Amino acid sequence: MRKIITVLFLVTFGITNAQQAFKGKGDSKINIGANLQDGGSGIQGSADFGLGENFSYGFVFTYLLGVDEFSGIYGANTYADEKPEFQDRFDTKFRINANLSSVIGVKELDVYPGLSLGLHNFGGHVGGRYFFTDGFGVFTELGFPIAKYSDNKDVFDHLNNQVTFSIGASFNLD
Repeated sequence: MRKIITVLFLVTFGITNAQQAFKGKGDSKINIGANLQDGGSGIQGSADFGLGENFSYGFVFTYLLGVDEFSGIYGANTYADEKPEFQDRFDTKFRINANLSSVIGVKELDVYPGLSLGLHNFGGHVGGRYFFTDGFGVFTELGFPIAKYSDNKDVFDHLNNQVTFSIGASFNLD
């Protein structure tokens, strides 16, 4: 019972003291969190910078820490305990976002769909940030590829060309 009361208190405190999630031009945010996807999990970091009332640009990187090894036949090749190399685990992207907090009328919640151009593909993402204080909040994001750059059918080609889910902490830099 004590745990339930504590959780309810924290949620109530967080909602009543929530801050504006996206302020527009000059706004700077950093997200750090976990990246979850089929075949591996890792870390994601991103930075977004406001250009206008509802528009921002930024950068995102992901690195897969835990990746499933592969043993078996893939294409015409046979693999035994094959591990991905650095370029299979790492991705970085330039992105643009449409920040919709002022459009939807909830200043504490920033919902941001966008497009990204990365090392492995052209893709999109949909995310959300909620700030509990002026400097700290949480984020979640769903990323997806739209077009891959190559037809390479390497055994680990799918790692950076699939739907990803990220969740973590968000920090306000201004």
